[in-house]
Amino acid sequence: MTWVDGPANDVEQQLTFLLRRGHRVHLSTQHGDVALERSAYGILCQLADDGPQRLGALAAAFGLDASTLTRQAQDLERSGLAFRSKDPTDGRAFILDLTASGRDVLERTRDHRRERLAKALADWPEAELSDLGRLLRRFNRSIDRLGGHVLVALGVLLDFPI
Repeated sequence: MTWVDGPANDVEQQLTFLLRRGHRVHLSTQHGDVALERSAYGILCQLADDGPQRLGALAAAFGLDASTLTRQAQDLERSGLAFRSKDPTDGRAFILDLTASGRDVLERTRDHRRERLAKALADWPEAELSDLGRLLRRFNRSIDRLGGHVLVALGVLLDFPI
């Protein structure tokens, strides 16, 4: 028996279960006056965590076509959650950043999501939660090393950018 026939099967199956639940988790953890689309939430998190970014860099980070990311950025701008400005190093490019309202909405949404997740995991020992976080970080780094085609495939399963 090879690794692919053994433990990888269970990992793949559990990942599939998790991905199918992604939409339900997203809906059950929405909060506040602004119901963020999954793609909007992902983009806002990326900006909050890594700072303002060029649209091309965001498209690459999510494995999206630049035109798709541009449309999503425009939606965030229309809703007052983000704004674009000229890149001072290249006047042809734009940088996307969060507005104060965007930061507030994201903070409230993240807090609510984390509270709901804490309730779901309340009976887990702290050591297991630490292990889960560590293993998920390692898993994400492994997926990143495989390149964009894997991220796009996972995004199709999730129906939103990874």
